Amino acid sequence: MTAENPYDRLDDDDYPAYTMGRAAEIVGTTPGFLRALGAARLITPLRSEGGHRRYSRYQLRIAARARELVDQGTPVEAACRIIILEDQLEEAQRINEELRRSAARDRPGADA
Repeated sequence: MTAENPYDRLDDDDYPAYTMGRAAEIVGTTPGFLRALGAARLITPLRSEGGHRRYSRYQLRIAARARELVDQGTPVEAACRIIILEDQLEEAQRINEELRRSAARDRPGADA
């Protein structure tokens, strides 16, 4: 996270974002686990105007999935890689489906 990037910060009123303690409570883990996910570059906390770490709902879902994998015995680094690959797969499947629908619409004789 760099000070030059304006998107690294958020105003407390912009959208719901949770403090590290509250985020850990919601996920059912510890702040140390969230820090480990940050160190593994899985989630990067946003910063409020006061400089406090804040986590979005999306980041909480990722942290919960990581916690699930770690509880099953997967090392933190491996859990992070699994989640990144799952996310990439979902994105690829979404793009593929959009392209298929677009091709079907563009096909001659296709119903509009």
